[in-house]
Amino acid sequence: MIKTSKKWYAVYTRPRWEKKVSELLTRKKIENYCPLNKVERYWSDRKKIIFEPLFTSYVFVYVSESEHLEIRKTDGVINFVYYLAKAAVIRTEEIEVIKQFLSEYDNVKLAKAAVNPNDHIRITDGALMNLEGSVLEMRQKTIIVMLPSLGHNLVAEVKKTHVKLISSPSKSYAAK
Repeated sequence: MIKTSKKWYAVYTRPRWEKKVSELLTRKKIENYCPLNKVERYWSDRKKIIFEPLFTSYVFVYVSESEHLEIRKTDGVINFVYYLAKAAVIRTEEIEVIKQFLSEYDNVKLAKAAVNPNDHIRITDGALMNLEGSVLEMRQKTIIVMLPSLGHNLVAEVKKTHVKLISSPSKSYAAK
């Protein structure tokens, strides 16, 4: 018997098809995750809480490589997300962090990663407890945590007392 190991992958969907693709994959009994962000929307006559996909045009699937073709055949799926000519594997820990993050925070903002990390930190309390990451920016209460394999940053309000510095880049200056 051949053992097939399942891994998390990201699939790219048609624009605004994330929820529909997730539903179609579920009907096919394919484990998937479409992270939904709880946001308040305001109209001229009312306000409403809605759930929007956190990652536009992406759905995560937990499958073996033998199931890739079946996923590509799903309406709305364009292709897998590739990295170095292979379908990009997403670590299970990162999927769990996203789930935990969305369960604790509403109206999460997503920022594309386009900078080099500086300090390496560990969060010591809250939903992201024990998560290590690179700090891209710190303000009074906001810390930007980078999930490198996704190529995005999740932004959360974290108390300064809940962050522990692990390492800081060394700065060397030439003496004149």
